[in-house]
Amino acid sequence: MNDDTAPVRFDTKIAVLLRDDLLTWQRLNVTAFLVSGLGTRAPEVIGEPYADADGTPYLPMFRQPVLVFAGSGELLTTAHGRAVGRGTALAVFTSDLFATGHDAANRAAVRAVAREGLDLVGMAVHGPRKDVDKIFKGASMHP
Repeated sequence: MNDDTAPVRFDTKIAVLLRDDLLTWQRLNVTAFLVSGLGTRAPEVIGEPYADADGTPYLPMFRQPVLVFAGSGELLTTAHGRAVGRGTALAVFTSDLFATGHDAANRAAVRAVAREGLDLVGMAVHGPRKDVDKIFKGASMHP
């Protein structure tokens, strides 16, 4: 018998780390942008499409929870270095992106700054649970 309500423990984790001084609208915007890239790198994290009882179709979403953390700018820099060092699938959002208006400008803004100089306000990762835990060590769950 298959129990669809039984808890599932995933081997991987999707997690977002936001700088703790962002305004509420910025936190929401950054999170949305960051997670949008993860399914393109790891299509297995995307579940099946949804439908309601009337048959109205809805887009698929992640098949596992997205954990959102907060931390200082220093912690973001440290976590970024850990993620890069581990070769973890990674999306970044820098403070410069708040002033851009489209995708090409976003990419140009990131490309214009060396990795060590990025003013990170958020990052998202997908990878093995133990790796993500080590990358985000020191971060707290977002309130």
